[in-house]
Amino acid sequence: MIDAVGNPKSLLLLGGSSDIALAIADEYLAAGPLRVVVAARPSVRRDAAAARLRQNGATVSVVDFDAVNTAGHEKALDEAFAGGDIDVAVIAFGLLGDPEEMWQDQIKAVELATVNYTAAVSAGVIVGEKMKAQGFGRIIALSSVAGERVRRSNFVYGSSKAGFDGFYMGLGEALKPAGVSVTVVRPGMVRTKMTDGLDDAPMTITAEEVARIAVKASRKGKDLVWAPAQLRFVMSALRHVPRPIFRKLPI
Repeated sequence: MIDAVGNPKSLLLLGGSSDIALAIADEYLAAGPLRVVVAARPSVRRDAAAARLRQNGATVSVVDFDAVNTAGHEKALDEAFAGGDIDVAVIAFGLLGDPEEMWQDQIKAVELATVNYTAAVSAGVIVGEKMKAQGFGRIIALSSVAGERVRRSNFVYGSSKAGFDGFYMGLGEALKPAGVSVTVVRPGMVRTKMTDGLDDAPMTITAEEVARIAVKASRKGKDLVWAPAQLRFVMSALRHVPRPIFRKLPI
């Protein structure tokens, strides 16, 4: 149960080896003890994530979760909730891929769309139903500014995040009457394993900075937050740039 000052006692990380998901867990752990369910595919990275969380004071259990296998999501999430109510669930799995390869390779494009959108919808529906049954809970959904106005430079990824973003904004509205909140987080570029080797974009931030912003917004029950906050004004301007000009921008 979430305490009087907004600190959860249990946390589900869907995409549990994600740098941002782990930073969110660390942010909550700084406030007190926490039971963490790490849901991800079996891997060295998942083992390392679980070990890191235990070292930082969490009680950790591990669940096999494969985003692509949507038919297996219900079983995986039944297991994740079997240990008790989940106060906060973080939707943190996703693919980035090579932008030029994505729109020219049908198999890879479908995989990215499946992981970033279809799987996120599948998991969101199940987690939402379980939290509705609890009568409380919070979901932190890690979206991207790439979905606010899809750019030529990464339009397959951006289009998947546009769908993700729209779904979780709607899910938040649908779950409000049941006492469940959804906070959609729209980061810009974040320094993580996913972006290794890429040049920093303007206003690039760290996973830890995203985590602080996400946790603070979730505690306040906000529907939407940008990371960093200045991106809100940048994207507001870009949304209104005419397409002939927009396509010439170096983004």
